[in-house]
Amino acid sequence: MHYREIRKEELSRSLFAHFHRRQVVTDCLRKEEEGWAVKPAPFVDDWSEEDYAFLVECLKGTITKGGAVFGAFLEQEQEVLKGFASVEGVPMGSRGQYRDLTSLHVSEDMRGKGIGRELFFMACRWALEHGGEKLYMSSHSAIETQKFYRAVGCTDAEEIIQEHADREPYDIQLEKSLEPSEMSKEGAIC
Repeated sequence: MHYREIRKEELSRSLFAHFHRRQVVTDCLRKEEEGWAVKPAPFVDDWSEEDYAFLVECLKGTITKGGAVFGAFLEQEQEVLKGFASVEGVPMGSRGQYRDLTSLHVSEDMRGKGIGRELFFMACRWALEHGGEKLYMSSHSAIETQKFYRAVGCTDAEEIIQEHADREPYDIQLEKSLEPSEMSKEGAIC
């Protein structure tokens, strides 16, 4: 697998030709009076052609506004995108402490191979290098998604970005502290 930043001119529907968003969800976390509870919420999350068109425009906007998009590529005769992450460049939060992780997706056929983890930490490094104290994410509430974010050190967000919470009321608002001391020689955040 090869990881690199994606350039704006590369962003088109054809870049996602071999990317499969499909996710079968059975249980999700829901906020209750006593805290988070696992609730059955079965559905299949998949993207339509309209969703991919919207995604391409959003990712272009991310780069135009100073953010970054990272990709995980299989190296064959030509690169084949199998995962991506995007981080917005505009600071968020009461002190501008957050950089927003707006997407992190791995193709259904490549999950469980560490690709999401590598993309996540690429986003963390970029956010830290661009003045962020924390990475913010409005995360899908599916149990598998939440296990991933907790495993990479995310916690409930101390400050809720209301625009995100209003747009996706079932999402869970998370953050990851970005400490320079956590950077290893290789640049990964522990």
